Amino acid sequence: MYENMTYDFILNRMLDRVPYSIDKREGSVIYDACAPAAAELAQLYITLDAQLTLAFGTTSSGDYLDLRTNDYGISRQPAAPAQRKGLFYGNDNTPLDVPIGSRYSAEDLNYAVVEKLTDGEFLLQCETAGTAGNRYFGAILPIDYVAGLVRAEVADVLVPGEDTESDDSLRARYLHRVRNPSSGGNAADYRDWAMSVAGVGGAKVYPLWSGPGTVKVVIVDSDKEPASATLVTETANYMETVRPIGAEVTVVSATAASINVAAMVVLAAGYTLQAVSDAFEAALSKYFRSIAFSASYVSIAGVGVLLLSVPGVLDYSGLTLNGGTGNVALDDEEIPALASVELEV
Repeated sequence: MYENMTYDFILNRMLDRVPYSIDKREGSVIYDACAPAAAELAQLYITLDAQLTLAFGTTSSGDYLDLRTNDYGISRQPAAPAQRKGLFYGNDNTPLDVPIGSRYSAEDLNYAVVEKLTDGEFLLQCETAGTAGNRYFGAILPIDYVAGLVRAEVADVLVPGEDTESDDSLRARYLHRVRNPSSGGNAADYRDWAMSVAGVGGAKVYPLWSGPGTVKVVIVDSDKEPASATLVTETANYMETVRPIGAEVTVVSATAASINVAAMVVLAAGYTLQAVSDAFEAALSKYFRSIAFSASYVSIAGVGVLLLSVPGVLDYSGLTLNGGTGNVALDDEEIPALASVELEV
């Protein structure tokens, strides 16, 4: 808004107000008196322009975005710890029950047992909040002695750990709230409630899905993958604390629609098929996450554009999705999941 308020512009405007009968050339008393003031005013306009940007939800960031969203009761979600499945064995690979609260380590992370799932299987919670707790799979060692324990492993991610919410994510929740006002338990409310649960990365709401007073909420985790049973249960339990009286809420996970992608490609010099396949697979996974719950089909044209954008791909032919040359339709509760990538030269 104040891009034109530069040092030169302000200084010249000040000097223009001085009569021509007075010396105002560079080095004169008038010039030297006006120049420092013009510099300070230019800096003031720069600061004012930045403050205007920070005042609006679409352009604000950091602590100023927090202040803006807090006016609508929306707070930045703190980092949340990963919840994992732990497998424990005694002699002869016999499932072993371990004490609740016992702690185990793997690399630079520690996990604590918080709940029994079944014989030899327990819910572990990472003691370090954030996505770091999602990455490790394999053997874990007890920090304190556990009688009869021979082997322990950390396995499935039940509820993904999340880092402190980013500006983009917080802004998206804020804009959804102000553009879709809540109204005593409408669809926007249920989506907001679901999205406020740590680990939920997307939600779709179906009012009256099974008659009056019923609401169905379909969720995915923060990686835009089908939610685990643990995350579904946590979301359902939270819904019970905020839903309007009389509403019957059902929370389910989205289902994965497997997508197999195949094509013939022409490679640029210096690129290998494996490197191009890996890059294409990473790009596809990111693309599928971006369209989860927002698209009713996977576009073969969109996949083709994505393939051409991969470094090392000069051209392609014979592109298919699930063996066909058309789009792949998605049901209301489905999200695309990459099953395989087969590129040939």
